[in-house]
Amino acid sequence: MGRALRADAERSVRAILEAAELVLAVDPNASMEQIAEAAGVARTTVHRRFASRQALIEALAESAVRQLTQAIEDARPDTAPPLVALHRVTANVLRIKGAWSYALGQPDDQGGGAAAGWERLGARCVELLGRARAEGLLDPAADLEWVRRVYYALIGEALHHDEGADADPDARATLVVDTLLYGAGRRPGAGRVSA
Repeated sequence: MGRALRADAERSVRAILEAAELVLAVDPNASMEQIAEAAGVARTTVHRRFASRQALIEALAESAVRQLTQAIEDARPDTAPPLVALHRVTANVLRIKGAWSYALGQPDDQGGGAAAGWERLGARCVELLGRARAEGLLDPAADLEWVRRVYYALIGEALHHDEGADADPDARATLVVDTLLYGAGRRPGAGRVSA
């Protein structure tokens, strides 16, 4: 019986977090009552699971960062060829960031679980970019921290591109990776226009 209650509690927390993402993405000032209604649970259930609105937002951010971490690891950034890994990671990140835009758009909670997760994700990104540099995809003198920041900016732009939130993450990933590696110039091997 304890397991059934635990499973019910986990389902209710998941429903609350998913509802909070949807509600807060539309209205960042939404109340706990509005979130409870969207989750299909009693307001007291939300208050029992989360001591305050801030605790709910912190749990939402931590959950989203965990999902982002899992999506990155699912792309096999340590074992897939660097170009393949970079594309997979980018597509997975775009999927998760698109689904959890409110939670992942919150400022880092200094000292909280989400902040530690973001720090680990930044280090993982630099590791992957280091593999890409070693493979010759990036200039040997490239400052990997700068490249990481540019990469993050490109992901942000891809999320807000004109075509809307339901655009294909794989196509967006190709755009991000191509722009990161080749800028606005021609890709290596692309035909040249003769004068």
